[in-house]
Amino acid sequence: MTRKPVPPSSYDNAVKKVRMAEDAWNTRDPEKVSLAYTPDTKWRNRSEFLNGSDEVRDFLTRKWSQENGYRLIKEIWSHGENRIAVRFCYEYHDADGNWYRAHGNENWEFDAEGYMAVRHASINDVAIAESERLFQWPHGPRPVVHAGLSDLGL
Repeated sequence: MTRKPVPPSSYDNAVKKVRMAEDAWNTRDPEKVSLAYTPDTKWRNRSEFLNGSDEVRDFLTRKWSQENGYRLIKEIWSHGENRIAVRFCYEYHDADGNWYRAHGNENWEFDAEGYMAVRHASINDVAIAESERLFQWPHGPRPVVHAGLSDLGL
């Protein structure tokens, strides 16, 4: 079974793949999100190294149990035949109600069927006041009319 769009990536298909990933992550559903990765996917997320979609699912379960109110925006940076570079920001609060904006970059590599085989993510968290939040849509995918990262000056 393929996960369209598949490589080689045109710019438009790469943008579509980025938005599909953003929408999926904004569901905060670890099972659904993990289906986008190969069974033997290799990840580096900050200082964690994950092997396989089961570890990805477990990681996401842990992540979203700690990052409350999670809202994400991704933006394409560059693309190649089977690779896409993405920049992103997400906002969340911890159990004590402290808000953060995470800024990051990802490098993705896809297999021939369109599943992500490799993901490298570098992420930095910045504490923000609740009044500085920019991502305030209801839980779920970002509305089409909501500004992206460049429009928000991020």
